[in-house]
Amino acid sequence: MAALKYAGLEDTDSEEELPPGWEERTTKDGWVYYANHLEEKTQWEHPKSGKRKRVAGGLPYGWEQETDENGQVYFVDHINKRTTYLDPRLAFTVEDNPVKPTTRQKYDGNSTAMEILQGRDLSGRVAIITGANSGIGFETAKSLALHGAYVILACRNMSRGNDAVQRILTEWHKAKVEAMTLDLASLHSVQLFAEAFKSKNMPLHILICNAAIFGAPWCLTEDDLESTFQVNHLGHFYLVQLLEDVLRRSSPARVVVVSSESHRFTEIKDNSGKLDFSLLSPSKKEYWAMLAYNRSKLCNILFSNELNRRLAPHGVTSNAVHPGNMMYSSLHRSWWVYTLLFTLARPFTKSMQSQACLPRSRARNGETATPAQAARREGRHC
Repeated sequence: MAALKYAGLEDTDSEEELPPGWEERTTKDGWVYYANHLEEKTQWEHPKSGKRKRVAGGLPYGWEQETDENGQVYFVDHINKRTTYLDPRLAFTVEDNPVKPTTRQKYDGNSTAMEILQGRDLSGRVAIITGANSGIGFETAKSLALHGAYVILACRNMSRGNDAVQRILTEWHKAKVEAMTLDLASLHSVQLFAEAFKSKNMPLHILICNAAIFGAPWCLTEDDLESTFQVNHLGHFYLVQLLEDVLRRSSPARVVVVSSESHRFTEIKDNSGKLDFSLLSPSKKEYWAMLAYNRSKLCNILFSNELNRRLAPHGVTSNAVHPGNMMYSSLHRSWWVYTLLFTLARPFTKSMQSQACLPRSRARNGETATPAQAARREGRHC
């Protein structure tokens, strides 16, 4: 360390900072080693921390590994239209002998879908997401697609669905995405969607039941059912039943049902403790938008639990999730009162808009660093 002190490097921002003349490299199987250009030698241990490392996961989305005519491996960043001999996975390394993990959770309310999926390769996986043209559904679809999954955006409005597809393709032209028509307010539409998907002879590894309406005025669907109940629960229930055979053949597979904590504030039983079907699809006189929404979310929970009990032995798991109370989306658009409340609360909510990453910086070997590498070295994040 005396040499580092003499060079004025003992107070660098991070122990990961390499001394002058050193370069970080990776082997083909993902192990990190360090080259000293001044002494023309290599070693496994970091010259400052003494740690051994390996890369975590696969290449970030948009990257591909190629080999030039001399047999040298290089990396292509299709999003930023550039090539480099620097492995982008160096931004995501883990210790060979990691220390005992702390009790601090890995992700929190500031985490993005892209951060959670970072390093995961979903190539060959097929996902269907309902209501994927906006809000949480779109962010989920984009994140899965940009990590290699084939994603089908199941949308009622095909114009908006196709727009969402183009927004994803703008970020990565090799993303595998398409929009298909699905109107959950029509059981016939649900059936046609399932038949159209099955005609593709594709597996189905992920089915995310995301679409929902909130605060909608009372109305009946073409199936003579109250719209909130049918769109939020029954349409998804029917969809899963129609695709159950595909899910089982594709195991391991999973179903994710987007529910809500509001399921706690309602009941669907009568005074004798039996299921009251009139509460599920009430008449106009008995209808209250908030209660209808809460009941549909309770149905989501009960359905997901039973689905997991039945299909888990066959390799298909089911989970119901609460997306968060402070997540701003377009769910409130059906009623002006909720729109006003959500607008007032928006400054205190988490946004789903993608934040621009930091500008590219120069790596020490003269090549362009990835935004994530630049962020890590400068103590910031995207």
